[in-house]
Amino acid sequence: MARPSPSDFLRARLVGRVRAVFNDVEQGEQPTPPSDNAYFEKDSPIRMVHADAVSMMVGGIRSLLLQMLHPSALQGVLDHSNFREDMHGRLRRTAKFIAVTTFAHRDEADKIIDRVNRIHTQVTGTLPDGTHYSARDPETLAWVHVAEATSFLEAYLRYVKPSMSFADQDEYFRQFALIARKLGADPVPETKNEAEKLLRRYRPQLQSSSEAKQVADLVLTQRPENAPPAVQKILGTTAVELLPSYGRSMLGLRHPGLSYVPARIAAGGVGRTLRWAFRQN
Repeated sequence: MARPSPSDFLRARLVGRVRAVFNDVEQGEQPTPPSDNAYFEKDSPIRMVHADAVSMMVGGIRSLLLQMLHPSALQGVLDHSNFREDMHGRLRRTAKFIAVTTFAHRDEADKIIDRVNRIHTQVTGTLPDGTHYSARDPETLAWVHVAEATSFLEAYLRYVKPSMSFADQDEYFRQFALIARKLGADPVPETKNEAEKLLRRYRPQLQSSSEAKQVADLVLTQRPENAPPAVQKILGTTAVELLPSYGRSMLGLRHPGLSYVPARIAAGGVGRTLRWAFRQN
């Protein structure tokens, strides 16, 4: 048997390192195998965007920071999540949901969607002002969805494919809308313009709070298991830079300024290396 070349050995090491970040290897969790019977065709916009590890991590952090500005989304996390003790686990579960619903057989996608819907029925409570909240509320789900979709796409445009056509960007939102509706979100944008309008519509509902700032601090300072120490700094810096200015202001975050330049260069370099390792170039 021929010995693997140095490049193949390096590829395998990098792929294994990334998979260990996104999968609970100790519990036997395996990467999600792509299926020809997934909801979305190979090389379609949603599969291209969701396949890039670095831009998805940057977009995922940006998304979480934005989500915490919505009182109901924030309170649901505070009341029903162990994020303080297991932030990496929460991020890992979100990544698994995205991977399964994007790449796996549609039967597996439906199973994980049903599981999340069942969990959401238990996520209810009362806001500090006495208002009832529920994770099954269509408008709260719509906020979470639009925060995710815009964040993933913006990071992809910044770090992978700035030349992505407007038609493909709109198709990304149309494809992602399928999953959002299965989760009960409403309204759901189907174009980038609709997504931007929806973000503006939510602005009056968003609130700055000490709790949101605490969650933001945890998101930005906790290092994922199996990830090099410098990675969290790079991801956090690039995610904060990518936030809209109102998001940074409400979370008490400063624009990273000149420190963003080396972080952007590093994120771009790591992204290209991982696309090489996963043979995505």
